[in-house]
Amino acid sequence: MTITDQKTVLVTGATGYVAGRLIPLLLASGYRVRTMGRSIEKMAGRPWSNDPNVELVKGDIMDIMSLRKAVSGCGTIYYLVHSMLSQKKKYRHADQIGAENMVQAAADAHADHLIYLGGLGDIHHKNISKHLLSRNEVGQILLNGPVPATVLRAAMILGSGSASFEILRYLAERLPIMVTPKWVRMPTQPIAITNVLGYLKGCLEHLETRGKTFDVGGPEVVAYSDLFRIFTKEAGLPAPIMIKVPVLTPRLSSLWIHLVTPVPASIAQPLTEGLSLPTICTENDITHIIPQKLISCREAIQRALDRIRQEQVDTCWTDAGEIKYPEWAQFGDSKYSGGTVLKCGYRSTVQGTAPDMWKAVVKLGGETGYYAADLLWKIRGVLDILAGGVGLARGRRSKERLNVGDSLDFWRVLELKPPSKLLLLAEMKTPGEALLEISITDTGKDQFEIVLLSRFLPKGLIGILYWYVLYPFHQYVFARMLNGMVDSAGLKPTGSPVRFTPKIS
Repeated sequence: MTITDQKTVLVTGATGYVAGRLIPLLLASGYRVRTMGRSIEKMAGRPWSNDPNVELVKGDIMDIMSLRKAVSGCGTIYYLVHSMLSQKKKYRHADQIGAENMVQAAADAHADHLIYLGGLGDIHHKNISKHLLSRNEVGQILLNGPVPATVLRAAMILGSGSASFEILRYLAERLPIMVTPKWVRMPTQPIAITNVLGYLKGCLEHLETRGKTFDVGGPEVVAYSDLFRIFTKEAGLPAPIMIKVPVLTPRLSSLWIHLVTPVPASIAQPLTEGLSLPTICTENDITHIIPQKLISCREAIQRALDRIRQEQVDTCWTDAGEIKYPEWAQFGDSKYSGGTVLKCGYRSTVQGTAPDMWKAVVKLGGETGYYAADLLWKIRGVLDILAGGVGLARGRRSKERLNVGDSLDFWRVLELKPPSKLLLLAEMKTPGEALLEISITDTGKDQFEIVLLSRFLPKGLIGILYWYVLYPFHQYVFARMLNGMVDSAGLKPTGSPVRFTPKIS
């Protein structure tokens, strides 16, 4: 049977880190691919979305009806969905329900094969983390189902944009002196994302992998401290000074990681818990079935750094998750939307064209900054980190390009309509929900109007007080932001920005 004769391949978790890289690999190999995610808009923003052999479907593993629709007519199903949020209540139960739903949907659709990427670790160890235990439970549910399944178990994945690599990168770049807990010296067997993708694709093409579990790892067993030294050498940084401490729990380590890196404690904790025990392959059977060159840690890190320098980070840990469009933002009636929406907006008329202005708008955030009062934005970012938020450290994947669903500092791109609209959802810690919208409207005669509008739906009295405390800063910043963007685009306004919302709203 040729590739073109085979059934469609379903990839779940399509906007996640691994799935987002597997999809173009499958397409390049000639497979027909159906991608499943909770947001069609988010998938539509990916480079592979316009490929003639790809089909986008909306689905949720917790919704059996949507799963049945997604798996219909598919032969192989990649199950690349799991929770990384350690603070989310009952995530183990949710992971189990999701896996059981997939088993049922796959069986009903008479699918041929399920492929799952889980975590590596000794599940019988008394200190095994709940996260790794949950990953193993999902694998067992899939293996025990009527559809043949393959489970791959991997330790740390090395690749540009992976959460594990970003923690390593930011710690190495920002901390010349490190206080290192015991887990930093624990042996682990990292694997390059290229090799992970090779094994995932290989399982599709080798029937003998069905019904089995395989440990997958790179060619070296190292400690996390070794990875620090390898990274700093490849990045041209001084080797870090490491001070050993006997006690620093994964929980405390995750809080420290949250302060120093863009990775929040809720994601860092399961990663550090996974490293607190040895994560080494107990067998290498898959290397005989799917032979490939295993990439060393040094080469994997070098490749990742090259991709970052070239702004060719295809997927990032920040990509995962659902785009949650606030319901109140879709309705003009504040009573219907659940409360009074507070607003602060400025507009400016500019000589020039919308496409010229858009070049500055789409560069907002990251290294570019906010075109005005960057110190205030940095202070807000620090306060957000201290409150448990993501702060400004996430930055953005590319200086020039944005997609729907991308993270942008402590924002998420909710809508992107070049060259007329950019809508950002705040992911900072606030007592309410906030949106920041920049819109451009052509007014004729080589002029356009640019509008910057902040909207906030407060939660209780604290939310209202929060808005009014920050309102003077909004007035100071927003008018200057408009002027800064216009100036950066090389254009000239016809006058000063004008506030079009009530002074106190």
